[in-house]
Amino acid sequence: MAPLTPSPKIKLSRLRDIGWSSWDPIGLLSAGTRWDEDDNRSFADEYDSYLIEAAGRLRRGASDADVVDFLMSIEADHMGLGEQPDARARAQSVVAAIRADDQLWTYPDK
Repeated sequence: MAPLTPSPKIKLSRLRDIGWSSWDPIGLLSAGTRWDEDDNRSFADEYDSYLIEAAGRLRRGASDADVVDFLMSIEADHMGLGEQPDARARAQSVVAAIRADDQLWTYPDK
């Protein structure tokens, strides 16, 4: 039997770049700032689990629409923000950016 191929690892900093620039439903960053600036590092991991789950779902074959719905549900229900007018567009932007980033995943050497 052939050995199992190790699972790829996500580059969290790239995923955060996507999520913080496109999503940020709570509005933690002020305009023109980045999540990785010194003053913002205390909450840099705020959305990690949601974004990792979204990226993982896409990698496992979920449709864009399913992942958009997941992000909207997190925002509306889990975070308790209700459905915001721009929620779908922001979630679609995140999904498109994850799909387009060909350097988001690293693959261990065999």
